[in-house]
Amino acid sequence: MRTIVNQRLASELLRPAHQAGQRIMSHYGQVDVELKDDHSPVTVADREADAIIVENLKRIAPDIPVISEESSPLQEIDSQGQFFLVDPLDGTKEFIHGRDEFTINVALIEHGTPFFGLVYAPALSKLYITVAPDKAVMAHLDASGPAPDFSELSLTPISTRTADPSALTAAVSRSHMDDQTQAYLAEHGITETHASGSSLKFCCLAEGLADVYPRFGRTMEWDTAAGHAVLKAAGGAVLDATGAPLTYGKRNRDYDNPGFIAWGNTP
Repeated sequence: MRTIVNQRLASELLRPAHQAGQRIMSHYGQVDVELKDDHSPVTVADREADAIIVENLKRIAPDIPVISEESSPLQEIDSQGQFFLVDPLDGTKEFIHGRDEFTINVALIEHGTPFFGLVYAPALSKLYITVAPDKAVMAHLDASGPAPDFSELSLTPISTRTADPSALTAAVSRSHMDDQTQAYLAEHGITETHASGSSLKFCCLAEGLADVYPRFGRTMEWDTAAGHAVLKAAGGAVLDATGAPLTYGKRNRDYDNPGFIAWGNTP
């Protein structure tokens, strides 16, 4: 049943994601920045992409609530039911500074666990998507061209790699590296890193390009859910400080995450 849901969402969300990517790219390199109440940056591109994604989710699945960073960040939901998590432009800082590592993130959560995820990096023409809860694929999707049908995409299955414990490669944040992450890398003898922005760090693990992604600074559920779903479907896991799977629907925390470690292969 979940495989059918994943395939339907993958097919029906392709065009809205592509349209949102086109809208974001129309502002690329000419960005007007505002500050939200929490002093984080937001742009017209964030808001326009949000409107496209949220409107289409309400059309595709009108009975499933949507929590979106830009339009409904404190939406009340049943944390044990189904709900969407949306970040219409993850990696706003990368976008503002003219870097290409920003993404559109859409995830479907059930019982606190992400089982569908879509991550689209329009500046890189990369789409990552879960076509089943245990199958992740990537495809080339050019934001400058017309939107293809999902059946026209050339899908490449992706999977995590088996790590060498003595030679781990870490995916790290380009804009949010902190002392705790540096200490973690040193403690585990990790010298090889792969820096990127947005949810692409999860996708880096899902593709088998890195082994671990430690993150101790503040993140929100919409930042991580779609990438988490892709990584999980590719064979990985995201664990909190206790070693338990990272969960979603934490309304008591205003949907922020604790620190976590994402793994290509569960240790």
